[in-house]
Amino acid sequence: MTPHRRIGRALRRTPLLAGLPREVAVLTGVAFCVALGFGILIPVIPVFARSFDVNALEASLVISVFALVRFVTSPISGGLVDRLGERIVMTSGLLIVAVSSAAAGFSQTYAQLLVLRGAGGLGSSMFTVSAMALLLRVVGTEQRGRASGAFQGGFLLGGVAGPAVGGLVVAWSIRAPFFVYAGTLLLAALVAVTFLARARLQELEHQVAAGNENRLEQLRAALRDGAYRAAIVVNLVTGFVVFGLRASAVPLFVTEGLSQSASLTGIGFLIAAGLQALLLLPAGRMADTQGRRKALLIGTIGTGIGMLTLTIADVAVNGWSTHAIAGTALFFVAMAIQGAAGAFLGSAPAAVVGDVMGGRRGGIVVAAFQMMSDVGAITGPLLAGFLIDALDFDWAFAAGALLTLVAVAFVVAMPETLHRARQVAAA
Repeated sequence: MTPHRRIGRALRRTPLLAGLPREVAVLTGVAFCVALGFGILIPVIPVFARSFDVNALEASLVISVFALVRFVTSPISGGLVDRLGERIVMTSGLLIVAVSSAAAGFSQTYAQLLVLRGAGGLGSSMFTVSAMALLLRVVGTEQRGRASGAFQGGFLLGGVAGPAVGGLVVAWSIRAPFFVYAGTLLLAALVAVTFLARARLQELEHQVAAGNENRLEQLRAALRDGAYRAAIVVNLVTGFVVFGLRASAVPLFVTEGLSQSASLTGIGFLIAAGLQALLLLPAGRMADTQGRRKALLIGTIGTGIGMLTLTIADVAVNGWSTHAIAGTALFFVAMAIQGAAGAFLGSAPAAVVGDVMGGRRGGIVVAAFQMMSDVGAITGPLLAGFLIDALDFDWAFAAGALLTLVAVAFVVAMPETLHRARQVAAA
């Protein structure tokens, strides 16, 4: 048995990956490599940008341009997936981000850094759209929840490990994280090329006769489906509340609202990440056995309760207690609730998209789904900052809680998609 086969079998024996196709293990490993490097790099970018004697806004723009280009180019990436296939687009995207990151490490001006980070956004959209499209296509209906959870678990573990390693890398050089990130991306590309079986993907193409339909019509048909609409709304809310509002407002709330050190923020996010990782397997299994709708309801309602708890925490600090003890305790409770809810939102929405695609190539459908999260991640911090400046932290958190109610309403109205493919075939 060759070494790569032994590695693949060992990975698939882990509880989160047991019984899933080998492509899921490969994609999970790729996700870990990408998130590890990104976690090492992202805290360094503003500091490196400031070395070019720019203001704080210009330094932050280096981060924003990556997300903006990623959002704008997602439809292009979806079209490339439908034309060229997931494997080619994924590997190309990883290489684009790797080369642009390494080049950014050699930047001599702020303009060079900005352009090169923007170019990396294109590669990132190519990777994320193609990886998710492939993941949803290679697994059966009864596996999509667990497969999506495993894939998100790779990102989660890499994201937690990245900042821990980053301190050592930065101590070497402020430019070093760019080269380490490029190295992890090259490793991810190598893993994808080596372990993703081209024959297996070609076999899938022959099995699905509907793969040549008009892509815009495919997207229109998906948007007419109440389940797909619920999935993209949930992804929008997740991007807005979790990746946008929470990521930007919580660190400020800890230092300014609770008057605690920034290390408390790290503990809170570690609690959330730990619980999310712990519940990824049962959450994915629930989505695959008891239905996507139930898992989505738990995830969206839990996220709303978590934001409401943060709202109460701020009220407790300002009105109910002269000390931050009550607010700090509620902060930890809120992060735990949101971490648990995140496990369900990391598996069920993508599983719904896979059900809607029904095994076909769906690059444009996946791209639209992914774009909703990017929209939320871009607009969430803006609304949070406005509400915090104009009113207070509790208003920002309450806005997040109210927004989750919109997602809950869409989920309540959606049809269940588990076993939909079998029902269609039987009809």
